[in-house]
Formats: sequence, C-alpha cells, structure tokens
Amino acid sequence: MPTESGSCATARQAKQKRKSHSLSIRRTNSSEQERSGLQREMLEGQDSKLPSSVRNTLLELFGQIEREFENLYIENLELRREIDTLNERLAAEGQTIDGAELSKGQLKTKASHSTSQLSQKLKTTYKASTSKIVSSFKTTTSRAICQLVKEYIGHRDGIWDVSVTKTQPVVLGTASADHTALLWSIETGKCLIKYIGHAGSVNSIKFHPTEQVALTASGDQTAHIWRYMVQLPTPQPTTDCNQMSGEDEVEFSDKDETDADGDGCGDCPTIRTSSTSLKSHQGVVIAADWLVGGKQAVTASWDRTANLYDVETSELVHSLTGHDQELTHCCTHPTQRLVVTSSRDTTFRLWDFRDPSIHSVNVFQGHTDTVTSAVFTVGDNVVSGSDDRTVKVWDLKNMRSPIATIRTDSAVNRINVCVGQRIIALPHDNRQVRLFDMSGVRLARLPRSNRQGHRRMVCCSAWSEDHPICNLFTCGFDRQAIGWNINIPALLQEK
Repeated sequence: MPTESGSCATARQAKQKRKSHSLSIRRTNSSEQERSGLQREMLEGQDSKLPSSVRNTLLELFGQIEREFENLYIENLELRREIDTLNERLAAEGQTIDGAELSKGQLKTKASHSTSQLSQKLKTTYKASTSKIVSSFKTTTSRAICQLVKEYIGHRDGIWDVSVTKTQPVVLGTASADHTALLWSIETGKCLIKYIGHAGSVNSIKFHPTEQVALTASGDQTAHIWRYMVQLPTPQPTTDCNQMSGEDEVEFSDKDETDADGDGCGDCPTIRTSSTSLKSHQGVVIAADWLVGGKQAVTASWDRTANLYDVETSELVHSLTGHDQELTHCCTHPTQRLVVTSSRDTTFRLWDFRDPSIHSVNVFQGHTDTVTSAVFTVGDNVVSGSDDRTVKVWDLKNMRSPIATIRTDSAVNRINVCVGQRIIALPHDNRQVRLFDMSGVRLARLPRSNRQGHRRMVCCSAWSEDHPICNLFTCGFDRQAIGWNINIPALLQEK
C-alpha cells in the first residue's frame, strides 16, 4: 500500500492552513462589517458637536485600523504555526542528511535563521500597514485644515515671487522668469494686468503700502516702479479641488505639467514702460522692497550690494556694502526704518536707518549655507531660512544665537510669516510647503496629492491675513501660483 511522503503531507497541511486562514479573514471582514454598522448606529444615536461628514470619516478610519490589526493578529498566529512546523521538520531532518549527523549547533543555527526571516516578514508587514493608516489619517486632517482654492496659470516660465496688495482692491502679483509680472484676481483666477517692461527675468514683486504702485526687481540689473489700475471681475463659484478622488501622493512628469502658454492672460491689459527705473547695480537685482511710508525703496543684487533709493527722484541714497558674496533677498520692517539683507555668504545683516544721520549694521551668523531669505515678524524677531535645511528665529537684541531652530529635509526658499498669528510658511526645493509656529513646532503640511500642489520647486510664499477666500499663496517653478485657505483657528487648536 503506497504511503504519503513527508513533503506531500507538509504541503497538504500548508494548503489546508491557507484555506483556513482565508476563510477566517472572510469571516473577520464579515463580522467587522456587522460591528461597524452597529457602532455607526450607536454613534448616530448619540449627541455630538462634530459634523456628520467628520464623524463618518473618523468611523471609517478607526474601522480600517481595527481591520488591519485583526488581520495582522491572524497572520501572526499563522506565522507562529509555520515556525513550529518548520522547527519540527528541521528536527526530523536533523537525524540524517546525506548520511551525516547534523550537530546540535548547526541545527540550532538553521532554525534560528528561518525564524529570524519570518520575524522580519512580520515586522515589515506590521510597519507597512500601520504607516498607511497613519498617513491616511494625517492626510485627511491636513486637507480639512489646508484647502487648495485657486490656481493662477498664465506664465510661460517659473515664478520666483508672489505678493498681495495692501490696498483695495486686493489683487495677487507674480514675478516670473518669463520677463513678465502679472496681476491676478484672487477670486476668479483671471489675469488683470501684464507688465512687460523688463528685459530679463522678473525676480520679485512688492506693492506700495498705500497706492496702486508695484516695485519689481529684474535680471536686467534694474528695479522698476510702475502704476496700475484694476477693475475686479465678478467672482464665479469656486470649484472645491479637494473633492477629487484618491489619497496617495503622485509623482509628476514634465508632460503632466501645466501647459501654461499664456492662455489665461492673452487678452488682459499690458503695461510696457515703468514710471521710474532704479539703475545703480552692476549685476542681477534679485529682490526689492518698500521702506515704511513708501517714499524709499531698497534693492538687493548679485553685485554684493544693497541700494537705498529715493522713489520720487530715483536717486541713490545709500549703498550698503559688506556682504562677501551675492545677495539673495531683502526685506523691510513694516513699521520701522529697518532693512534685513541675506546672502550666499551664510549671513544676513540688519541695517538701521532710524537715525537719519547715521546707519548701523549688525551681522547674524548661524547658518552653514546660503541664507535664502530673512524676514521681520512682530516685535523684535527675524526669521531666516537657508539652503542648509534650517529655519532660525532670532531676537534682534541677542544676535549670538537663535531662540528657535527648525530642521527640515530640504533647502528652504523665500519664507513668509503670518504676522497676526505668528505662523511661518516654508517653501522647499522638494515641492513641499510646511507651516510652523515661532517656537519651532510643526503645524501642518500643505496637501500635495490628488494632482494638487506644486510639481516642481516651491520658490516663495505670501500670507494675506485679511482676505476671506485665500489667506496663503505659493508659487513655484512649475509656472503656477496657488491660493490656499488655511483654517488658522483649527490649525492652532490641533497644536
């Protein structure tokens, strides 16, 4: 009578266990659906201040968590059975292999190696499952707080800078490597005005504090001041970009990139010449800003200097020297005659013009790579960002060391601070935009999934605290600017 070999018996047992495991998972999923329905009915009968959509989302997430852990538990039991079976088989095979006895130490080593492989498989499965759950939960929370509202598409090249007017009507301004600056309706995303007076890349744009006047800096070694008049179009209903399906982040190729060939601004009015041109630099003018009151402007250049001009006469008032390498940015204080310049020499400098007879300078050292920007906040604080992947918060009264340091995983570009709420927006080379408070606590990351967000380096961010629809804007080298609605009360409550 033929007998069944040991290997055939083992294979049959494994097949039966897999079948049993499959049936147990089906029963688990079925019972889980019943429990989920029961829990939902029980919770629906309870009073709650949460909106029904939020409650349903939470129920689904916690249901996923329970199912994942129950499946992991079943798989763990199955793996333990396989370990026991393997140990028994190794013990049986250890009696004789090729006519030679296996030593006890060799058998123990072989069994330990097999056990280790199964243990590693279990750890990997657990980590992947839990990471997916946590990622899903974080993504859902981030979307509820940070929502993409509008995309501004029309430039033919990357956008270096974005700014919002301080006067009515409130419009958005963008400066691009395509040699133009555009003004946009925030509500409709329609291009209102195109400025084409520069002969090089437009590297920054800033608006006058009280008048409809813009200041742009360019690679043509000049800064231009030009007047504009806009009439806002009637707002159209905004499409909620967050209702698109899918949750995972996606990678974009060049063919996916916005085909921004100027269709969005082909029929808008064009301004061809400036009212004032500031010409004293011997290199690219990388940034410019208005001093408090708007009667003077400061420019920063790759010629390693910053210049202070009288706007009415366009005369050079001061040439600020001292940086050892090219300047990367300049910023003015909103209420005092203070200027901060940043440079590739790893420092930023504070220039004080409050005394008309003399101006002082303080040097801040603390970064190990290019300081890409430094901006003022409320009080006596400055926030600096760098290619060394850090952001530092400084007290102007203590220059020796920062009072807070934020460490990130990518170079930081032109940062901006929501002055009223003291929230820092960090645009990164790796296409991320993160929000931190002044003490260095991370608050949120802007969504970059569902084909939302930037597809290339994010160059700049700008807050607009009073606008009811969009209160944060970002721009990048994917040739688009994006308007976001940040639920700041909910963001601070999450903190």
